[in-house]
Amino acid sequence: RRHLPASCKVIGIDNSEAMVERCRTNVARDRSQAAIEIRHESMLDTAFSNASVVVMNFTLQFIADADREPLLRRIAEGLLPGGILILSEKVEFADPEMQSTMTTIHHDFKRYQGYSDLEISQKRAALENVLIPNTEDLHIRRLQDAGFSKVFPYMRCLNFESILAIR
Repeated sequence: RRHLPASCKVIGIDNSEAMVERCRTNVARDRSQAAIEIRHESMLDTAFSNASVVVMNFTLQFIADADREPLLRRIAEGLLPGGILILSEKVEFADPEMQSTMTTIHHDFKRYQGYSDLEISQKRAALENVLIPNTEDLHIRRLQDAGFSKVFPYMRCLNFESILAIR
């Protein structure tokens, strides 16, 4: 955002007031020429129009499964032709052994970062039935059904993935 031209407008959205305030504080320190607006609202209530790029970082997984495709369709309809959605999500794997291995490695990484087994367990419990991941295949199919002409997974680290969807 620091290097965006004045012709750009950036709109940041979060449903957490604390995150919105933190973002506003960070943005206030920038020397960006672009207009930056930070909103406290749900993506489900957001109108998308005339957008070149929409970025969803680990957001869709917290939205009810039934609301995901309609939201993605609204985003696709609000993008300019050739516009892109960058979707980053935690993914689940159809292969139970792969899922177990990736989860184990992720928990080992957390331990290496200083998290205790109790903290890891508490975070997992807090997110259970709140964070609902989907498979890569389901994400791709949903994005295609929502109106994106090209969909490319472009990065994955363990069970976290980023997908580029082009209108």
